[in-house]
Amino acid sequence: MTIADAPTRLAAAADASLRWHPGGPYNLHRTLGILMRGNGDPSFSSRPDGLWMAFTTPDGPVTLRLTEAGPAELGPAAAGAYVDGQAWGPGSGAAIAGLPRLLGADDDWTAFDEPSFAATLPRMVREARRRNPDLRLPSTGRMVDSLVPTILEQKVTVIEARRGFRYLMYRHGTPAPGTGTVAPTGLLVRPTAEAWLRIPSWEWHKAGVGPQRSATVMRALRSAVALERLASLPAAEAAAKMQTIPGIGVWTAAEVVQRTHGCPDSIAVGDYHLAAYVGAALTGRRTDDAGMLALLEPWTGHRQRVVRMLGLTGFRKPTFGPRMTIQDHRAH
Repeated sequence: MTIADAPTRLAAAADASLRWHPGGPYNLHRTLGILMRGNGDPSFSSRPDGLWMAFTTPDGPVTLRLTEAGPAELGPAAAGAYVDGQAWGPGSGAAIAGLPRLLGADDDWTAFDEPSFAATLPRMVREARRRNPDLRLPSTGRMVDSLVPTILEQKVTVIEARRGFRYLMYRHGTPAPGTGTVAPTGLLVRPTAEAWLRIPSWEWHKAGVGPQRSATVMRALRSAVALERLASLPAAEAAAKMQTIPGIGVWTAAEVVQRTHGCPDSIAVGDYHLAAYVGAALTGRRTDDAGMLALLEPWTGHRQRVVRMLGLTGFRKPTFGPRMTIQDHRAH
């Protein structure tokens, strides 16, 4: 078998498959990148033969391979782009059924791109949208998979959170269907709610996860069935219900529904960097959460779209001022 034959053989061996046409320009990695917890997230693998991901569905675990293509002369960002998905494992049928939603099929930018609305946007946002018409907001529908790593990111640096997440994944994740054969070696499925609940306290400690965050995970997942039902509710309602769980606030709920619901409006109030970034980008001056919300208020309904476009401008705010200290709870 030649290297060129490998994708064809893989597709033929899949338990389920689907070709999805987005109906316009599309960028797979830019769209799904928000779902990865850093480049070292073991539930993802980006390789020349596609973007691989593993997760749990109601029917069981699945390994999903995604590749994008388009007219040869135009490339995958062209209007004729499509995404091929192949799945292996007990959850294959469920994963393929939810694939368009995952890829952003429900994410409609029509109102955002309407000339009268676009004219109200800052020039840098309009330019970023012009250069990136291929971005969609993905929607996973998987509450536990999004909530746990988000809780791990509460009030700590990204470095700390991702280090702890990787440790717990390698210790308590499970091999993805087909790993080492059809799928990349080392691809892991994130723990189920039951598996997270079985992790002993000393493992959280070794992962550098403080007792406040681990306790929040435990509280949230004791009602995991009810938690997963939130995926069927509108994003704002799901976020509000999540915040009835002690330890889950506005920031956590917003970060979750951005991924589970593809929410175009949720803003992570309380983020250590976001308000200052938005203020610096839009006015040249840092601001606080109240100031950020005031700046974004004219685009209510699309505030997350505005923030995503700001991130794609390449703008970097000045780095003067205090930085969050990296802590190591394992030393205590």
